Amino acid sequence: MISKYRTLFNTQFTEEKYNDLKIDIASDFNYDPTFRIAETPFFISNELKSQLIAGCNDVIALIKDEEFKKLTNKALELNTKIPNEDLHSSFIAIDFGICEENGEVIPKLIEVQGFPSLFNYQINLYEKFKTHYPFLEALTPLVNTTPTEYNALLKNIICNNHPAENVVLLEIEPEKQNTKIDFYYCRRDIGIPIVCVTEIIKKGKQLFYTNEKGDEILIKRIYNRVIFDELNLRTDLKLNFDFSDDLDVEWAGHPNWFFRISKFILPFLKGKYFIETQLLSELKSIPEDLENYVLKPLFSFSGSGVIFNVTKEDIAAVEQKELYILQKKVNYIPILQSPDGKVKVEVRMLYIWNKEDEDPTLLCNLARLSRGEMIGVKYNKDKDWVGGTIGLFEK
Repeated sequence: MISKYRTLFNTQFTEEKYNDLKIDIASDFNYDPTFRIAETPFFISNELKSQLIAGCNDVIALIKDEEFKKLTNKALELNTKIPNEDLHSSFIAIDFGICEENGEVIPKLIEVQGFPSLFNYQINLYEKFKTHYPFLEALTPLVNTTPTEYNALLKNIICNNHPAENVVLLEIEPEKQNTKIDFYYCRRDIGIPIVCVTEIIKKGKQLFYTNEKGDEILIKRIYNRVIFDELNLRTDLKLNFDFSDDLDVEWAGHPNWFFRISKFILPFLKGKYFIETQLLSELKSIPEDLENYVLKPLFSFSGSGVIFNVTKEDIAAVEQKELYILQKKVNYIPILQSPDGKVKVEVRMLYIWNKEDEDPTLLCNLARLSRGEMIGVKYNKDKDWVGGTIGLFEK
């Protein structure tokens, strides 16, 4: 999108430098990420940046509406309601596909999540790219802060002034998660331990974990990375507590917001940055041009359960129609110039929201590159210049 930097990057790019970048990342924890790291950042023009922020502002306006909780209570009724919900989500992630409409480039909202993303990994990825391509110092993935301030802001939202040892990053078998590189950076940069849900000890209303010395440590705040879609499928796990318990603990990312701020709200968003979306339970008739639609479960994560080439039989087979949406496909525009063709892009804008703030704060972003019909690993196997990366703005 910024031809100056695209030309400069592509001129300097070599497979050797790409391998050095990956080795550099792996060296931090002697660990190779299991997801594909893309060869390049995505260079975002000021015009596209303004559009992305405008689209985010429209989403946030709905979330800030005084009727929002009433509007989304149904999302909790369809799932498990967790006690002690806070005023608003600590995290918002807003995904846009870079699309074409009427011959113009425009971001279109694909998904929105009241859940944390790769906040710790992304800022470190930026630093790695700068090491191998020093000219990238002229660009930034940040909007409202500097790299120096970034970790302090992130630590504040995660820990809320509690000692780091009393805050845990909670996940299901974190060592097996594709996102564990982010957990490692979080532990290193924020200082909190990584704890599996099966390791939690409950005593009355309090929760504890066992540290490396064997001491039981009180948990005052949970940085929640647990996806309930996954947790509900893991009937083999033995937990000593239940998320629905009335617990004496704070949440950095209260679980209810995963359901409230989700694909559940897409049908309520109207405007130029949004896509025609309907709850399957409210569908009056099946569109004749189904090839132009995608069927998606409301509360799944990482694209699980999405049917891209949807048929009438697929719709008829859905038993819980209130848990699915039918969304019109968008026309992703191949926009990022690789050495051998152009690549499609999604950008995820990452927000934190301190409890005392009226508005969330845009901190960072991530980008995903694709040559397949969808953004996702299974659509991009054996391809290059695809995978996870970061969007960079002009300073």
